[in-house]
Amino acid sequence: QMTQVDRRYLKDEADITSYGLGSLLSGGGSAPATNTAVEWARMIEGYQARALRTRLGIPLLYGIDAVHGHNNVHGAVIFPHNIGLGATRHPALIEEIARITALETAGTGIHWAFAPCVAVGRDERWGRSYESFGEEPGLVASLGVAAVQGLQGPSLADHQRVLASVKHFVGDGGTTNGKDQGNTECDEATLRSVHLPGYIAAIRAGARNIMTSYSSWNGNKMHGHRYLVNKVLKGELGVTGFVVSDWKGIDQLSGETYKDNIALGINAGIDMVMVPKEYRDFIQALLALAREGRVPMSRIDDAVRRILRVKFELDLWNRL
Repeated sequence: QMTQVDRRYLKDEADITSYGLGSLLSGGGSAPATNTAVEWARMIEGYQARALRTRLGIPLLYGIDAVHGHNNVHGAVIFPHNIGLGATRHPALIEEIARITALETAGTGIHWAFAPCVAVGRDERWGRSYESFGEEPGLVASLGVAAVQGLQGPSLADHQRVLASVKHFVGDGGTTNGKDQGNTECDEATLRSVHLPGYIAAIRAGARNIMTSYSSWNGNKMHGHRYLVNKVLKGELGVTGFVVSDWKGIDQLSGETYKDNIALGINAGIDMVMVPKEYRDFIQALLALAREGRVPMSRIDDAVRRILRVKFELDLWNRL
């Protein structure tokens, strides 16, 4: 359940069953040979059939970067990036855009959109400024809420809605000199007043998934930041859904080995790891860490419980 693999890196589709994989994703360009909505749905149905052959028959949670429309699928409606939408200052419009995105995403058998980005862009030199609704925390929070509501609707059990992923926690828009995946240098009061409001508002609006950032806060990588992920996000803000890493995000931590990085990330509070390629190595290393006691079984249980809770809320078993 804690392992997310990009479908293009499956060494064998039978691994979905033999390794009990809990989640797949399609990164950019990771599409079926014939890029149509029908073929997307057929492809994912095949993956789900393999997941249902596992001992417990738990469906996959399939995710995709549907960040301004279902933009990986030929023929989908493509909308402006967040920076353009932020200029409208129109929450109802953003909610409607997210609703349409949810319809088209769910229509291809996918349950999870890696959106919205609630970065507060503070430096126009940041190469990903287009992902931010703007530089004002209040504006970003209000439009982030609208996007979450449009994607998820009143109930995640609605099969025409999808799980939102609020990202990238936290401070990715405030890095020094606008450096992508850089270091946000500020005191905690500034972090809370500028970069946290979007998350607070989205969580209150029902967000059930948060994605961690590649960036750092005062030199400490977010993927390994126990205080901000465990204490602030899960404790103070009361997130009972799950936290997912970004693409190979734990690989950037400071451990001496990949196994050390896994321990740092999971113990910091990451529940699902977007591996996304060497999933066999990841699973073997995490199993070893659990056996050695370096990752407590209570942490594993907590992560899996959070993921399964959201799968039940999505009514995945009846979406097949």
